Amino acid sequence: MDKVGLVKSALSELAHEHQLTIAEEMRDQLSSLEAELMDENEKLASTLERVERNIEAQREMNRKFDMQYQRKIAEALDDHLTAVQRDHEHRSQIEERRIRDDAAREEAKRKEKALHEEKARQEMIRAEAKVQARLEAERVEKEKAAALEAERKVAKETAAAVEKKASESLMNAPSEANKVLKEVTSHKHSVGNTIRVSENAQKLEEKRLKIYNEIASQNEALGSCSNKAYRKYEMEIARRIRTITGTKENVRVKADELIKLISDSTCPQSISIAMFAQKVVSLCVNPTGSFNSAVYAYGRVIVLVTSKVPLAMDVLIGELNKVCIYAVPKYIIYSEAAFQTKEAYYKAIGYAEEDGKIESTDSYVDRLSAYMKLYGALVQTEVEGCQNLHGLREGWAWIARFLNVLPANLYTAAALQAFLEMAGFALHKRYKTQFRKMLDIIAKDFLTALKDRGDAKLNKVIVNIRNYIESNQFLKEPEGWRLRSNLESHNFTPESDHQQQYGYQQNRYYR
Repeated sequence: MDKVGLVKSALSELAHEHQLTIAEEMRDQLSSLEAELMDENEKLASTLERVERNIEAQREMNRKFDMQYQRKIAEALDDHLTAVQRDHEHRSQIEERRIRDDAAREEAKRKEKALHEEKARQEMIRAEAKVQARLEAERVEKEKAAALEAERKVAKETAAAVEKKASESLMNAPSEANKVLKEVTSHKHSVGNTIRVSENAQKLEEKRLKIYNEIASQNEALGSCSNKAYRKYEMEIARRIRTITGTKENVRVKADELIKLISDSTCPQSISIAMFAQKVVSLCVNPTGSFNSAVYAYGRVIVLVTSKVPLAMDVLIGELNKVCIYAVPKYIIYSEAAFQTKEAYYKAIGYAEEDGKIESTDSYVDRLSAYMKLYGALVQTEVEGCQNLHGLREGWAWIARFLNVLPANLYTAAALQAFLEMAGFALHKRYKTQFRKMLDIIAKDFLTALKDRGDAKLNKVIVNIRNYIESNQFLKEPEGWRLRSNLESHNFTPESDHQQQYGYQQNRYYR
């Protein structure tokens, strides 16, 4: 039993030792596995960290590349803009130099012309003095002869009573004739009083009308009506005029092109000038929405063209005076003795007739306002290096003659409003307090006369003129007054917008 117990005890110890050995081996294996696992985890973490660093480095490199690319783009853009600016400045310098040279040439021509005119004026004064002296001598001789004749008549009358009675009877007939003559003269004077215009304005109108008629006669003598070759110039001139916009470059280009067309030797200049004047004035017939925004540009083109072709200004103003008497300024008063019908009077003051019907008053007022806006824009235009042949001095004279001679009614009020809106700003810049005094006269006298007429149709124009004066609108630059630069311009006026207004009185200069 003891041996069996010892064997069992030994076996038990062996089994226990074996278990301990196995447990120790398992612990060693677990420790080894844990160590390997930790090493693997560390390697994985290190790998992940290395990958993240690589990704961040790649991102940083991409950011640097992007910044370098953007920097290169910015530098290239800056170089391009600098080159554009240098080119623009170079062109501006060339243009300024050209304008100065043109101005110098024009000044030299003007001085030479003034010298010739002064010589001609002195010669005319001397000739007039001679004529006056001769007329005075003739008048003295006639007075002496009349005195001698009167003495002879007195001697004859005292000689015989019969001859005296006969002479008295003969004197009655002439007195009746004189009475009739006075009545006729009075009638003519009455008819003449239907036209209100200052003496100076009438002389200028007659002078321009004479030039206008001479041009028309020349064109008729040239047989331009049957010459289809001239139609090409008409179309070219019309296209240039109707594509004028309120940008500096457009105005310069159109003016240069028109000067070139008018100066083209293949078309007589009298015809080209008449075409130019008629096409410009026809802008005011059924004006489109772009008319008001471009009217100052029209005035600038007119000044540039007429500075090179002075005759064109007289023809254009003559054309404008024919279609709008208020541009003279002139007014025709209705008189049954002078006009057989009201329609004849309406035609005389500029109403248009279509299909045998006289246009409405609203249509007529709109058209005369457009004419006066064009005239106002023209007189206020000042271009550096160019002389406006019909500038602010003529505008100031116009408004003075207007207030001195013309009555206050719907037509004259509309003309005055349009003129002030266009030229008031420039007139105030030039004449300052004198212009304000002129506005005071308009407010006190002209508007009062309008109001006293008691016509409801006048309310709108009265309010407009009063608002213009009281709100000092003449201190603000009118819309379109300052031409836009090319970079500011994004607008283009298509030809279709203007085609309607050129269907009016085609080829009137071909008479």
